[in-house]
Amino acid sequence: MKKSIFFLIFALSFFGCQDVTRPEKPENLIAKDKMIDILTETYLANAARSVDNQSIISKGIKMDSIIYKNFGVDSLQFAKSNAFYAADVNEYMEIMKEIETRLTNTQKKMDSIWEQEQLRKNSISEKLKEDKANSQPVKDSLI
Repeated sequence: MKKSIFFLIFALSFFGCQDVTRPEKPENLIAKDKMIDILTETYLANAARSVDNQSIISKGIKMDSIIYKNFGVDSLQFAKSNAFYAADVNEYMEIMKEIETRLTNTQKKMDSIWEQEQLRKNSISEKLKEDKANSQPVKDSLI
């Protein structure tokens, strides 16, 4: 009796998991390159939210809407296209690798800009200190 119940549960779970259907290709599927651009911007927007979400909320900024408007898509089109690409794990991994590469390159550029700005600020402060040390005190004409 136990064996037959175990076999029945096993058979039901095995055959129940076999009916996984891939989403249909949407009529207005977003091109892969454009999808990569949108997802990259979405990840940057999420990073901005994690840094200062309160000011974004207080100013009423809807970052997802801005991204969709910028790329000329709507949220439903994005959701359907994302589901279609995510159904193929290998293709979605390629998309994610490209996004990771772009974000890493952006981070390197931003770090480089920040370092240059710090060097500029340091050189200005050193120049001011040097000028102050080399300057002669103003002599008073009354003495």
